[in-house]
Amino acid sequence: MNVHRVLVAEDNKINQVVAAGTLKKLGYVVDIVDGGGDAVAACLHTRFDAVLMDVMMPDMDGYQATANIRANELAHGTPHVPVIGLSARAMDGDREIALSAGFNDYLTKPLRSQELQVALERWIGAPVLPH
Repeated sequence: MNVHRVLVAEDNKINQVVAAGTLKKLGYVVDIVDGGGDAVAACLHTRFDAVLMDVMMPDMDGYQATANIRANELAHGTPHVPVIGLSARAMDGDREIALSAGFNDYLTKPLRSQELQVALERWIGAPVLPH
């Protein structure tokens, strides 16, 4: 069985519940952290197939956390983990800024199940659900 583990880095509890519920319905295993610093630490200790990263968090924003994850990948020679930025902002240029900052993809909130599924399948493939 092809189980994919996804880390959700999100400081808002409601958004955590929505993201985790959506991911579980799609067949992914989910871990949740409350901030960017915790996401960086989690990625050092656990191999995730993808990270959903809120771009605006109080302790360490998603941009800095993603930069730290990328730096750790280079320093330790570990595989590149796809990081998908999540933001309530949908302004022109936001997606391009996120991609140039090291994110692999960028989705706007509220999170839509179909868009999340397409993004994850693009980067890590669909999970094989048990029969």
